[in-house]
Amino acid sequence: MNCHILYHDNCFDGAASAAVFMKFYLQRISSKATFTLFGMAHQPNQHFSEHLFEGDENIIVDFKYCRNKRLTWWFDHHYSAFLTLADETHFRQQQNGQKFFDPSFQSCTKLIADITEKHFGFNRGILKELIHWADIVDGAQYPSAKAAVEIDEPAQKLAAVIEANKNTLFHHKIIHQLSEQPLNDVALQPMVLKYYEPLQKKHAENIQIIQEVAQCSNGVTFFDLTPFGIEGYNKFIPYYLFPSTNYHVSVMQTPQRTKISIGYNPWRKKKRKHNLAKICEKYGGGGHPFVAAISLPANQPEETLQIAKKIVTELKT
Repeated sequence: MNCHILYHDNCFDGAASAAVFMKFYLQRISSKATFTLFGMAHQPNQHFSEHLFEGDENIIVDFKYCRNKRLTWWFDHHYSAFLTLADETHFRQQQNGQKFFDPSFQSCTKLIADITEKHFGFNRGILKELIHWADIVDGAQYPSAKAAVEIDEPAQKLAAVIEANKNTLFHHKIIHQLSEQPLNDVALQPMVLKYYEPLQKKHAENIQIIQEVAQCSNGVTFFDLTPFGIEGYNKFIPYYLFPSTNYHVSVMQTPQRTKISIGYNPWRKKKRKHNLAKICEKYGGGGHPFVAAISLPANQPEETLQIAKKIVTELKT
């Protein structure tokens, strides 16, 4: 029995979700199962090709729903989990008992753990620490922006490596390890720490760049990172540098896409008045009410910048 898992790529919660599902499946469904993995990235005009569903079992975790008839398991917690209304209707009508959606969860990892424990008798065992940290990382449940940005914990270092590393074989190896070993054993191995060292230097540089180029006004911080070739950054840096900001909006560019990221400061006591997922859905993106993003074609930097500025204006109201 081959299980083909589609998971949110370059995402700690995506990797942890795949690992927890693997452990669950081996424990409660088939101890002889084998697994293949495929990382999914949000793209403009998202499309699921038929070749993605060639396993005996086909699973999507921490990523959007697909109506493909060969999809057998699905778990997601994103507010924007459905590409179309037809997709959502299809999900609501399915009755196989193996597809689950609950946006009240901070992480998809914990959603999978809780659902499989409740319905299938899964014992999370050594994965408890992984599940705990996936909830902290994906749900921004750090005690402070300082704790989120200074990256002292092994789990934070591993999360930074997973988000930045583009080596598919490395990702797959880490996911298999996370399903079999305690979190700290995986995070503190030389292979991970070797990858983290240059990221630590880059992280310090990103903090300095964002501090220099960010524009703060009416509770919204905006910065454009496209001139610097920065494809990703610790999303808590704006709240570390500018504690009084309510929201931040950023623009980045990769060879595959331009991206707008939006977030709400989780340490602000001021009530959040905007659903960021809904704002991003207007431009083909999505996410959670408190953090969301939009992916646009790589050849549209000016259009992307204009959309970002519109969002900044909306958040200021």
